[in-house]
Amino acid sequence: MKIFCVGRNKTGTTSLTKAFQDLDFKIGNQTHAEELFDKHFFKNEFEPILKYCETAEFFQDIPFSYLPTVFKIDERFPNSKFILTIRSTAEEWYNSLVRFHSKLFGKDGRIPNYEDLENAEYLRKGFMLHVIEIHGTTIHDPYNKKIMINHYNNHNNMIIKYFKHRPNDLLVINLAHKDSYPKFLKFLNIDSIHNNFPWENKT
Repeated sequence: MKIFCVGRNKTGTTSLTKAFQDLDFKIGNQTHAEELFDKHFFKNEFEPILKYCETAEFFQDIPFSYLPTVFKIDERFPNSKFILTIRSTAEEWYNSLVRFHSKLFGKDGRIPNYEDLENAEYLRKGFMLHVIEIHGTTIHDPYNKKIMINHYNNHNNMIIKYFKHRPNDLLVINLAHKDSYPKFLKFLNIDSIHNNFPWENKT
């Protein structure tokens, strides 16, 4: 069974990954996934990404948190499970992402600008400019709140619509809710000695 977390970054994806690790699932190498995304995604070359999906059981974050990767994966691996992690509100997601990026890439903790993203050393210089391209913002305002919130909502709505008639294949979950872990176990039809999700990488 292959399982893909298709929620946007900063929706509890790291905590979900830790939960799968605790359950002894084989986790995909995230750094390699990001390298494939960087090299192939924007050229619409999905075959290397799909080939990489043969290496493990669970995958999360880039490029699986971006469309149309979700649809390509579903076509190649028709018996897979998909988990859409969400926050309580789109604004909560936006604030968490901006705080996280400000801490990593902004000078003195401020919101990063185009130059900051261009010079960020994550993976390679220039990699973080994909933030602009994915979210649909501009170089003059890379963290425009309205545009990014629309992006987040559109991402979630498109996935929910895509799986509308396949409720057994998609779990929409907010890890902050008390009943989320039992729902998670029921969705996968597995047992666990744990009672809740671990809380990782909180911002």
